[in-house]
Amino acid sequence: MAGIYIHIPFCKQACHYCDFHFSTSLKHKTHLVKSINKELFLRKSELKSEFIETIYFGGGTPSLLSPDEIRSILKTIFNDFEVVLNPEITFEVNPDDIDENYLKVIKKLGVNRLSIGIQSFFSNDLNLMNRSHDALQAEQVLELVSKYFKNFSVDLIYGTPGLTNEMWIKNIDTVLKYNTPHISSYALTIEKDTALSHFINKGIVKPVSDEQSQEHFQILVNKLIDVGFIHYELSNFGKPNKFSKNNSSYWNGGLYLGIGPSAHSYNGKTRSWNIANNLKYISSISKGILPSDVEVLTKIDRYNERIMTGLRTMWGVSFIQIEKDFGKDYLVYLKNRSKSFIREGLLVIDAGALIATSKGKFLVDGIASDLFKLN
Repeated sequence: MAGIYIHIPFCKQACHYCDFHFSTSLKHKTHLVKSINKELFLRKSELKSEFIETIYFGGGTPSLLSPDEIRSILKTIFNDFEVVLNPEITFEVNPDDIDENYLKVIKKLGVNRLSIGIQSFFSNDLNLMNRSHDALQAEQVLELVSKYFKNFSVDLIYGTPGLTNEMWIKNIDTVLKYNTPHISSYALTIEKDTALSHFINKGIVKPVSDEQSQEHFQILVNKLIDVGFIHYELSNFGKPNKFSKNNSSYWNGGLYLGIGPSAHSYNGKTRSWNIANNLKYISSISKGILPSDVEVLTKIDRYNERIMTGLRTMWGVSFIQIEKDFGKDYLVYLKNRSKSFIREGLLVIDAGALIATSKGKFLVDGIASDLFKLN
């Protein structure tokens, strides 16, 4: 099984924290969609022995696409690839882009899961992030989406300047009010060369301490587990049978094809990524040339990626799988390197897998890097 990711590199305005590739000009949107369809055709042989189980429209802002543009991309995928009977088709939306008619139409086109970029229900947060919607639109879209979709996810951001514990709890409670089956939540990170990093460097905005972010994280974990969510990945919580199939496949080493400017692909042996420039992407695809770079992953690269993604999930890192895929030396290395974290209560061995404890989850990226092999 494999997945297809479609990157839609357009946004109404630039969020102050975002370093993803996008353009605020829609001038070349029509040509870009045609290029996406052509890239799909050019690369149809890359997953010829795999069934496509998930299709994910990310960005950027996919909800800036018209229904006809969505229809054309899905038609190309179903024509050129072997797709399972009921694939998970996820579509990212912003609250200010969609109305009831749009939801009805994309559902008819086959979209069966939405990912809603809400981030917060407080105006101060939304203004700081430079989000294009307001708090009222955020609630209105949740009411609308819950009417038409049983499977949807909401994005929330914590660790924002001025976000008190009480405000954070209210954000979570507001999402839960609409019977949301999946929540993705991330700490606000300061990415280089973003507007937010400039504000912080200039002293305009004061960054939140790691301790405060960790407190927000623990509040989130406790509240969601109490109401029946499963904390199946560091930043993701789902009700039973509502996990993201697309993301779960990625974390478990599944194959995926990334289409569109800046999109990444993985085939188990190599990783490739498209050029992060809309016009250069369109020009290259028009000539039948894939505008991508390829990295051949070494055994060490693949091991390190397995550790990083595995420890972020509730399934952890399987000792049997490490020995099977990398050999006994790698297993011995992993067991030795993990001993100190087990003693500190940050990792535990459960059912033959190395798993982060509740205490270790917030620190898992740093723990994983200490378990990497360097040579």
